Amino acid sequence: MVAAHASSHSSESAEWIMCLDKRPAERSGEDVDIILARLKNVKAFERFHPRLLQQICLCCFYECLEKGITLYRQGDIGTSWYAVLSGSLDVKISETSSYQDAVTICTLGSGTAFGESILDDTPRHATIVTRELSELLRIEQREFRSLWESLPLNVAGAPLDSTVLRFIIKSSVQVPSEKILRAGKVLRNAILSRAPHMIRDRKYHLKTYRQCCVGTELVDWQIQQSSCVHSRIQAVGMWQVLLEEGVLNHVDQELSFQDKYLFYRFLDDEQEDAPLPSEEEGRESQEELQDTLLLLSQIGPDAHMRMILRKHPSERTEDDLEIIYEELLHIKALSHLSTTVKRELVGVLIFESHAKAGTVLFSQGEEGTSWYIILKGSVNVVIYGKGVVCTLHEGDDFGKLALVNDAPRAASIVLREDNCHFLRVDKEDFNRILRDVEANTVRLKEHGQDVLVLEKSLSSNRTSVHGASTSNYKYKVMSGTPEKILEHLLEMTRMDSQFTESGNSALDDFVLMHCVFIPNAQLCPVLTGQYPSLASQGSQQERLDYTLNNKRRVIRLVMQWAAVHGDQLQEDSVSLVFLQEFFMAVSNDAKAIPPLSEQLKDLERIVKQNAEDARSAQKKHKVLLHQFSMGDEKPQKCQPIKSNDELLFKVFCCDHTYITIRVPVIASVKEVIGAVADKLGSVEDLLLVSLSSAGEKVVFKPSDVSVFSSLTINGRLFACRRDQLDSLAPLPEQEGPSTGSLASFEWMSSKDVAYHLTSYDWELFHCVHELELIYHTFGRQNVKKTTVNLDLFLRRFNEIQFWVITEVCLCSPLSKRVQLLKKFMKIAAHCKDYRNLNAFFAIIMGLSNPAVSRLSQSWERLPSKFKKFYGEFENLMDPSRNHRAYRLTVAKLEPPIIPFMPLLIKDMTFTHEGNKTFIDNLVNFEKMRMIANTVKMVRYCRSQPFSPESPLASKNHPDMRTYVRHLNVIDNQRILTQLSHGLEPRRS
Repeated sequence: MVAAHASSHSSESAEWIMCLDKRPAERSGEDVDIILARLKNVKAFERFHPRLLQQICLCCFYECLEKGITLYRQGDIGTSWYAVLSGSLDVKISETSSYQDAVTICTLGSGTAFGESILDDTPRHATIVTRELSELLRIEQREFRSLWESLPLNVAGAPLDSTVLRFIIKSSVQVPSEKILRAGKVLRNAILSRAPHMIRDRKYHLKTYRQCCVGTELVDWQIQQSSCVHSRIQAVGMWQVLLEEGVLNHVDQELSFQDKYLFYRFLDDEQEDAPLPSEEEGRESQEELQDTLLLLSQIGPDAHMRMILRKHPSERTEDDLEIIYEELLHIKALSHLSTTVKRELVGVLIFESHAKAGTVLFSQGEEGTSWYIILKGSVNVVIYGKGVVCTLHEGDDFGKLALVNDAPRAASIVLREDNCHFLRVDKEDFNRILRDVEANTVRLKEHGQDVLVLEKSLSSNRTSVHGASTSNYKYKVMSGTPEKILEHLLEMTRMDSQFTESGNSALDDFVLMHCVFIPNAQLCPVLTGQYPSLASQGSQQERLDYTLNNKRRVIRLVMQWAAVHGDQLQEDSVSLVFLQEFFMAVSNDAKAIPPLSEQLKDLERIVKQNAEDARSAQKKHKVLLHQFSMGDEKPQKCQPIKSNDELLFKVFCCDHTYITIRVPVIASVKEVIGAVADKLGSVEDLLLVSLSSAGEKVVFKPSDVSVFSSLTINGRLFACRRDQLDSLAPLPEQEGPSTGSLASFEWMSSKDVAYHLTSYDWELFHCVHELELIYHTFGRQNVKKTTVNLDLFLRRFNEIQFWVITEVCLCSPLSKRVQLLKKFMKIAAHCKDYRNLNAFFAIIMGLSNPAVSRLSQSWERLPSKFKKFYGEFENLMDPSRNHRAYRLTVAKLEPPIIPFMPLLIKDMTFTHEGNKTFIDNLVNFEKMRMIANTVKMVRYCRSQPFSPESPLASKNHPDMRTYVRHLNVIDNQRILTQLSHGLEPRRS
């Protein structure tokens, strides 16, 4: 069967090659049809109109070249244009135009085209050498020029001008994609069916414009059609998608769609007497309308961003600048820049795009004129004599060094793929921003050393009582010593506002982040020092007012500090002593300064509460958690786990025997090994090892703390000598279940399962202390703190993901497996409705795991409605543009929300690794501010309680709550893949 197919294919190939071997004048109509049928499947020609392809069939030639053949050399005068049918070719350039020192800058693969320099007889810019056996299609110069000047019909039947044809042949502008062409047709047909008056001839300044729509009317209509269109700005972006691809056109060829009284025309209406949609076409368009609007709503934001960036900087509105700024917050190359610099960049960034791989953006040795940031695509960095030294991707930047040093370019930059987008900052703007930043930097020195660095900026203008506008400057802390930062922030604190309002948010950031640069043991004496005695100058009333305001600021700060740290303070004796002493000092002062009594009651309540909690914590509550010990205790509502809680835990030996130890959660590896050695008798050189179900080993360092919560789902702790390390093998119980839970699970309501999943996830999420996010980012070993609650919540994500894969791979009957896919999609949809995005992502990622996604028979039988749901869910998970689709969705949600926690962790790690914690021995407070903003997102998500209506307990399944809290899974990808191949073997 396979051999016959290969023979047939070979025969077809030989037939079309024989046709191409004939002279163009000798090719018959049948020859042209054979060549045309083959060219339609060639990537380089897939967007060409059939008439243009037919002309190519009449003049092209076939060439098959062995590996290592030089097609032409740099500097030659070209004679032909080429398209690659199969194989690949290296593009080599030389600084001296000598072939000996030429280096490969990129590779042209199947579907690419090259050689258009024959149009103007310019020398070849590079040498082209076959990398392997390659098939090419060649068009000679005279015929290519003839094609170049011809005017074919485009896909919609309207004539193309010669400029568009040039772009098509050069592949520098894409013909509208099938999806967008169809989207335009659906919208046009829907408008003609529902509001035909919108498309009509219109007169303006004595000129008639045929079959046009008005921009404002198109926006109005789109908002009325779908709930997925939330604003006029969003609708503008959706129409811009059609405008960019030529499916909708401005009558004067403007490139930006505007929500104004401007005329736009659909592509189908460009031709005279465009037909109206038939009844069947109208019905199909109505059915597809919502899907079309959803598609445009997903890709509209990027089109809107490009539209804004194409504007001249002086034409950008305040809304435009804010949209660009939001985009800059998620670009890796800019993560280390201050907010002020990002705001400055917003006003000068220029959008630049290049369509063709192999384009040289700039060459080594040229003068540096711009700094570039990659928005989309990738580039190769090429150095003469070395070739490609590295590849830069989305979010990376290049070209800054030549501007900073005022030196020539150190390398060439060559596009690695088609359709790359860049943000560009020109040299003049770059230097001005650097100058402005330095001019607006205020440095406070002590003993000749910087102790505080502030950034001055113009605050929003305020209107005086006389109606005049006044300019006010605000000073933002960029870096400093901890003591000076605190002193400055206290001076700036406004007592008439909430602590977390903009005026005091920097002090809130200090309270949240201080553990990184000044731990409690050092902070408490500083706070005592900031609590002032009576002022020594001024009148008695002035001294009293000054002292009262300063004391009230410090009292307020201490109360906020105690509230943020909460349970963490109960484990810190230094902090508890400080609170007691501080309360006594305020009590004594309140006798002399009665207004302090207003805050004294709240302070007393906080001090008493912490003292009582600390006393109860000393009783060392024993913790028995199934996440750790795999116990079968009845599920109870989760409570936060504290560092001094104790844990009963099994530690296994090489022979799979185990001992049970009892240690604090915060215990170090050294302490755990000591407890194991006590039980085993004195054993020297013991190692503590994490062993996963796949046999992967992690040897812990003696200083590592709280390692219990870092185990994988089915991971176990082993203690062994170093010479026994290689002999460690997973326990049989680590393999996970051998049968699925479908028998009981299939009868559970999808909505009820989603509710119980969300209820449990909310408990785990609510137990995570804000500070755990910071400890996790900076390394819990460095701060000697546990992140056990966060670890368990992150592990829950993996647990749900593997639960989905396990159940599908253990389900043998095909029909049941299809039902299971549908059920998981329903559960995911309900989790999304409950705003449990963590579980939603986990389920969809489980379904997209290779062990599940490869089950083609199961997916083929899935109803189209569910395939559509899954496509929508995957779009929401799209990681491009730093998960832009997800971020836009979350921005529209109200709390309570269970966010996609791995992305929040990634954001914090991204900021941490991209910025130094200390700059010239001063705390980089701008970095602290950025990380605090991410932590505050968690605070916002939990600002409302989770309290949806609880489903009624099912008589058949009262154990649903227990089921979702004790998911039994296989977490070994190799085993899951084997099970998957057992269900549906690979097709030959």
